[in-house]
Amino acid sequence: MRRSKALIALIALSTVLTACSSGSKPSTAASNPAEDAKAAGTDGPHKPGGTVTISNEQGQTWPCQFNPFNPSNSPESLGFIYEPLVHIDVVGNAKETPMLATSYEWSADQKTVTFTIRDGIKWSDGQPLTADDVAYTYEIMKKTPATDVFALWTGAGLKSVTATGNKVAFVFDQVAKTYFYPLAGEIGIVPKHIWSTGDPAAHPDTWADAKPVGSGPMLMNTCGPNNIEYVANPTFWQPGKPAIQKLEYPAYLDNGPANNDLASGKAQWGSQFIPNIKTFYLNKSPNNHTWSPPLLNVGLFPNLDPSHKATSNLAVRQAIASAIDRNKIALIGEGGQQPAANQSGIVTPTFDKYFDQAGLAAAGYDKPNVDKAKQLLQGAGYSSSNPLKLSVISITGYTDWDASLAVIKQQLAPIGIEITVDDLAQQTFDNRLFTGDYDLAYYAEPNSGPTPYYEMRQLMYSKNSAPLGKPATSNYERYNNPDVDKLLDQYATADDATQTSIIKQLAAFWIKDVPMIPTTESVDWFQYNTADILGWPTPTNPYAEPSAYRAIDAEQVILHLYSQAAQK
Repeated sequence: MRRSKALIALIALSTVLTACSSGSKPSTAASNPAEDAKAAGTDGPHKPGGTVTISNEQGQTWPCQFNPFNPSNSPESLGFIYEPLVHIDVVGNAKETPMLATSYEWSADQKTVTFTIRDGIKWSDGQPLTADDVAYTYEIMKKTPATDVFALWTGAGLKSVTATGNKVAFVFDQVAKTYFYPLAGEIGIVPKHIWSTGDPAAHPDTWADAKPVGSGPMLMNTCGPNNIEYVANPTFWQPGKPAIQKLEYPAYLDNGPANNDLASGKAQWGSQFIPNIKTFYLNKSPNNHTWSPPLLNVGLFPNLDPSHKATSNLAVRQAIASAIDRNKIALIGEGGQQPAANQSGIVTPTFDKYFDQAGLAAAGYDKPNVDKAKQLLQGAGYSSSNPLKLSVISITGYTDWDASLAVIKQQLAPIGIEITVDDLAQQTFDNRLFTGDYDLAYYAEPNSGPTPYYEMRQLMYSKNSAPLGKPATSNYERYNNPDVDKLLDQYATADDATQTSIIKQLAAFWIKDVPMIPTTESVDWFQYNTADILGWPTPTNPYAEPSAYRAIDAEQVILHLYSQAAQK
């Protein structure tokens, strides 16, 4: 499952954070479901009908678990089954679409936000969805920190969540508008009557949730190791939605079969790397299209725990960062479909306003420097005659990552580092990554937002990590720098200019401490077929991040799609 997320580089994002955080006026939605559906951009009404098959290589068969609090399972449930309060479209200038909440309002001191929960919504088992369900969802994250993926309770300063009538108030101990994006837009609301008893109450972080009860547009109909079938929720709160009546989600162990299904039109919604995409896919049919916008960094995650003496050694990380040729990795490993990254962690040109080219050059990371890499490694006690042997875990079947790692392996050999690639099934990879059982991991942080701050907070905030052997919510490399934590904590209360300065300082720490070694800019892989199914997001209509694995946004895509054949 591709965990990376995406942002179109052509859209100016300088106003996005302001759109998410400025002012204290209430954000209101339409007053009736029909108008709300129109606000959601669903372009209806369309007659029901049609099946969409998703081609997204996962590297494993399906475990048939749908727990929205478990990062290993949530991309199969968030959006499809469990909905957020508000959808925030990162690729569409942070446009907000009211979902389970019809409106929200900030207090004058910007420490409290109160949501009005939509009336008349029912869970798929017929029980009413209420403000108590919303409050309980966030209480789960307080009681079980492993479910608090965005560190709202442990880092953002969330103090209490209270339901009164149809309203839910979130009280923070600091100005909290910076956290609106994950708070309102990234968390799926679960039914209290199910999650407050038995196994889900006892183990909300690991409970399988094999028969999920949600409020979203799809129901999980059947699940086996080789396929998940979703069907339209007949009681979904948006009238006449979804138009698509069935989703098939096959389990692919390798890019090859998945790409063949896309090229032939057997699958319509693709979310993966296709080598030589023009010849293999685009030229096969005028109905085959692609749009894969960049947002995050993909690269090497070094284990910084002192028990890993090599990768916790700064000189070793600096040597790796100096030796690799990112342009060649992008060209050969990703076939030119992902741009080369840089050691500051700032994705360009998407976030150019935060990028310090001079600082990158001054640190010597503006181009590969093999001689510098050799000197650094020799200072750490390694050389071509006494090589450092490291293993890097990756996900089986990710052929582009395999190709990129092959390039990296070739580039590191001359300086005295021997790389062994250990391809793992997705769930095994996740377990080892989360608990810190690795030397190097090839990966991208799972979530981002309208500025680099959101990725940086996941990667660099010590409160998102955990002791070795315990699962981290992010910061899997176990980076810990009090000065960085202080900057991340200051960001929420800072004005726009100071926030920009903070991001630049964080980028400088990324260069200085090398907590992660970016290789390419991770894109939101997306291919789509228009032979029958229309309504896809495009660069000119970027209503949602387009990949099927971009869980929360997947709901918006589903609500837009319809079958041409069914309209006849």
